[in-house]
Amino acid sequence: MSKIYVLKQVHKIPISIDEAWNFFSDPRNLLTITPPFLQLKIKGTAPAKQIFKGQEITYTVKPLFSIPLSWKTEVAEVIPGYMFVDYQVKGPYKLWHHRHIFKAISDGVEMTDIVNYRLPFGWFGSLAHSISIKKKLDEIFTFRSLKINELFGEWPEKQEVKIIFTEKELTGYS
Repeated sequence: MSKIYVLKQVHKIPISIDEAWNFFSDPRNLLTITPPFLQLKIKGTAPAKQIFKGQEITYTVKPLFSIPLSWKTEVAEVIPGYMFVDYQVKGPYKLWHHRHIFKAISDGVEMTDIVNYRLPFGWFGSLAHSISIKKKLDEIFTFRSLKINELFGEWPEKQEVKIIFTEKELTGYS
């Protein structure tokens, strides 16, 4: 059996749907909302200002012990003003599928991130997840939430940074 982990985060932002879309659909802004400890860098030429279906972006990231890893993603789907999906083509995960969903609400936007991911190395990957990877992802998405608040302001009612991790068991996959 193989585990797929699911990370879900919902964040309310006091900005318009257009402002949210323009910021989050610009791949260059990932550098702004990524924690410095990852040392994220975009390789090659700067990506287009707005994402588009089929767009590929290659990064260098240093998640553990400052060891550089190459990470290539592709934008699989774009519905302007509502959602985009990117997935890992090459990188540290066996699977990385990230949906970014935007919904206009009273006084702002509700942004939902849903990441389905799977680790390599079987039981060792599961062990690494429980010891380190889950914590690192929590740190990354917590930093992102705090940075979004810093950039756009906090939601009027207190919202805690809440990141939900779940697991799915799949059979017939290695």
